[in-house]
Amino acid sequence: MPTPLTRETLSDIAPKLAQLSQDVLFDDIWQRPQLSPRDRSLITVAALVALERTQQLPWHLDFARHNGLDRQELVELMTHLAFYAGWPAAVSGLSCLTEEQ
Repeated sequence: MPTPLTRETLSDIAPKLAQLSQDVLFDDIWQRPQLSPRDRSLITVAALVALERTQQLPWHLDFARHNGLDRQELVELMTHLAFYAGWPAAVSGLSCLTEEQ
C-alpha cells in the first residue's frame, strides 16, 4: 500500500489541493457549529471505513481521538458498520485501528 500523504507532502505535490483542504474543509466545514468536532470525526471515520479508504483512516482515527472519541467507541463504530458497510470494510477499519496502537 502506498505511504499516506501528510499535509506537508500534499502541499509539496498539490499546493492548491492542500490550500483548499485547509481553508475550506478544516477552517470552514469542520468549524461549523451545527455539529461538534467529535460528531464530525465519527461521521468521517464511518464514511472512510464504509468506502474502504484505509489510506486516510489512520490520520482520521488519531484526529477522532483528539476530538474525544475513545478506542472502545471506535471499535463499536466499526462493529456497527459491519452490518451496513460489510464485514470486509469493518475488518479493514479495525486493522487500521490496531496498527495505530
